[in-house]
Order: sequence, then C-alpha cells, then structure tokens
Amino acid sequence: MDLERFDLERWQSVHEHDVDINLSESGVHPLRLQEIVETADLDDLLGQELGYTQTNGTIQLRERVAALYDGASAANVLVTNGGSEANFVTCWHLIEPGDEVVVIQPTYMQIPGLVRSFGATVREVWLEDGHGDHGMNDQTPMRWRLDLDAVRGAVTPRTRCIAVCNPNNPTGARLDEAEVAELCALAENLGCWVLADEIYRGAELDGRDTPSAWGRHDRVIVTGGLSKAYGLPGLRIGWIAGPAELVEQLWGRHDYTTIAPGAVNDLLARLALDPSRRGRLIARTRARLRENQALVRTWVSEQHGVRQIPPEAGAVTLVRYPGARLSAELAETLRATHGVLVVPGVHFGLEHHLRIGIGGNAGLLREGLARLGRVLAND
Repeated sequence: MDLERFDLERWQSVHEHDVDINLSESGVHPLRLQEIVETADLDDLLGQELGYTQTNGTIQLRERVAALYDGASAANVLVTNGGSEANFVTCWHLIEPGDEVVVIQPTYMQIPGLVRSFGATVREVWLEDGHGDHGMNDQTPMRWRLDLDAVRGAVTPRTRCIAVCNPNNPTGARLDEAEVAELCALAENLGCWVLADEIYRGAELDGRDTPSAWGRHDRVIVTGGLSKAYGLPGLRIGWIAGPAELVEQLWGRHDYTTIAPGAVNDLLARLALDPSRRGRLIARTRARLRENQALVRTWVSEQHGVRQIPPEAGAVTLVRYPGARLSAELAETLRATHGVLVVPGVHFGLEHHLRIGIGGNAGLLREGLARLGRVLAND
C-alpha cells in the first residue's frame, strides 16, 4: 500500500503553530477543561486510573453515543481515536483492490486518499455551486446541491460504497431529508454501503439538526466525534455507528491500530455527552458560528469579486476570489507576508477558492479577513 501525501494535513501541521492568525482550523474554538468539568466531577477525574480502558470504549460512553442515533445501542458503537481512525478502519475493512467508491466532492480528502491507496477507484460526484442558478432578482437562498442523477450515473456493479461528508467540509453545505433518504435508497437498491462522515452534525447555524443517514438500511455506517461541533479536538474521541455485526468486525481492525481510547479521554467524553452538558456545548457552537458567519458575510459584501455561498452547518466556509492567482500561491503569500493561515482550495480540487475557518475568535477572524482583503486588493 502506497499512501499518497495528505497535502491539507501537512500544510496545517507545518504552519498552524507559527502564524499570528490561524483561519485554517475546521472546528469550533476548543474548550478548556474547566468548561466541561464541574466541581462534582473532580474526584472522578483525579481518581481515574491511567490504565487501559475497555478497548472499544466504556459501556457508558458507547451508550451516550448511541443515544444520538434513534434505536441504537452500545453494541452499535465503536469508540475510536478521533474521526480519522473511524474513517480509516472502516475503509480498511470495506475496500478491496478493484472496488469502486463514489465520493461526493468536494470533501475532506482522507477517504479518497485511502480508497486509492487500498487499490480501488474513486468515482467523483461534485456538489453543484448554486451561484449559476440565480438571476439578479432571485431571492432563493443559495446553497450547494447534490445532483442525485449524477450519483445514479456514477454507480456501477463494482460500487462498494458511497461516501459522503454531511454536513460538508469544506463547503458548509448539508443534505436535506429528501437527499439523504434518496442517497441511502439508491445504495440499498444497489446493495452497496453508505459511509456517512457526520462529524459536523450539531454545528448547524439555524439550530436544526442535520438528517442522519443512520438506520436507513442495513448497510449504513456513520462516523462522528467530538472534535468539530463540540470543540474538543484534543480528546481524540471519535466513533463508528453501524450494524452490530459490522461494529464487532471493525473492533478487530481497531485492535491493530490504536487498541483503546485514553482513559481520561473516555471519562471526559462521557461528561461532554451527558445530555445537559451536550446541549450547552452545541448551543455554544451554533451561537459562535452565527456570529462569525455574520462577519464573513459583511466582509464578502465589501470585497470586489469575492463570492460565498453561506454555510448551513460546520465551522468552515469556502470563498471564491477573482483573478488568475492559484490558491496555493495566494495562501502562501497570505501566510508568509501577513501571518494568516487559510487552506488553499487546491487541497480540495477547487482552484480559486480558499477555505476559511469560522469557529474561532471573532476578533482574530475580523483581522484575518482584513489582511486577506488587502492581499486581494493588490492583485
């Protein structure tokens, strides 16, 4: 297996700790321990033994994850070290050389990279940019759309899986109930799997939960975690929700990767997913994203030729900029001369776009956008 270079992750890892303003982050600003640990929890936290926990996640944690999915139980959940491990062990189990995987693009590029590395073929279906559908007097909100006919045209008898990130990274789009239902029905008719990365579920700007693919047929796998909508990336807690028999098989793969979540991480994840705390964390996320998207919207309106389809969910947004400069060059200029880190669109296969994180500090976002505006004005 020859893993291809993961350009997005390497770009962030090399530069995110040495810039003035990091707008490359894809989650909401991280919480501090004191924001989830109450006085009554301190004895449990300080008394936690630092040994191996239940390797698939403690029963209480798996039960709290299962409560997010109608009809699920602890047997339907495998706890992993981050959403990235959840996606990795799932692809490792499902995909064989010669398979085909339909990937809804643009997306976080982990799954396409893994598919190719496991010897399978990626068949891309791109979300459609809603700008072209609007006339001057059209008041319908712009959104990225999934062309389900294009998905039907992409599947073949060799399709092993349809992979979708919903809510979407990097666009901030989300599929509606009809789109999720039809996508799952298409997979069911074909007899293939759906792999739905739903790690941004809970980060909806309008406060309405994104429809989950969970439970729509017996070959649906959902991955998630605490890093994006919950503001807890440092816990490295992710999960897989799927049929119990499959979850048991994936646990066997997990035995070969990270074996178990950290004991303290498991405990803190249980606290975060306590229903009362979870509600507060999600409310914090949604309020922050609404505030920051308002800043981006105002900034876009003041820039010549810059366009944005407002994000529906998630802590990132794409902006399209005018001119011929390539996105990697623009991002490097912004980083090297102005101390601001964004993600070039080329990392998602989208030239003349930048991905901007909207989950961080509002003041830093405002200043970072001002510096980006000055770079664009000089082009």
